[in-house]
Amino acid sequence: MGFSFSKLLGRDKIASEDTIEAIIASVEHKPYGISESNVLFSGMNELGGYLFFQTVIVGDLSTKVKNGATLTFKGNDFELTLSSDSLEFESSPTETKGRNATSIDFQIEESDIKKLQNAKLKEIVLKVKKQEILFKKYKTRSDN
Repeated sequence: MGFSFSKLLGRDKIASEDTIEAIIASVEHKPYGISESNVLFSGMNELGGYLFFQTVIVGDLSTKVKNGATLTFKGNDFELTLSSDSLEFESSPTETKGRNATSIDFQIEESDIKKLQNAKLKEIVLKVKKQEILFKKYKTRSDN
């Protein structure tokens, strides 16, 4: 007779019905990237003359940060690392059990926006604390 700590704590991912497909279906925006257990949604915004790459990560990421994060875009002959606008942020639980939403804004320069839009991205890496989450660029059938 064995015990699984994840089952005792209610964190058995295998039994979880919350999948990447369920997250995508429940959010009205198109995903920017997907990882094994998180979906990255994003958009550009301007506030007071400053440009921001706004992100919301929906999935099992649960964190409380006091020293910021970085987001690195990697592609063919392309790499761009953005730093979070705020050093402090934290995840918020959603209505779906085991699912969190984490909003992070990243500073971006106008010159980097065009480079990013023209890049053929292979991966996007979010570094939060000592954790790295690897996202693959989300593509729909019409993107091919």
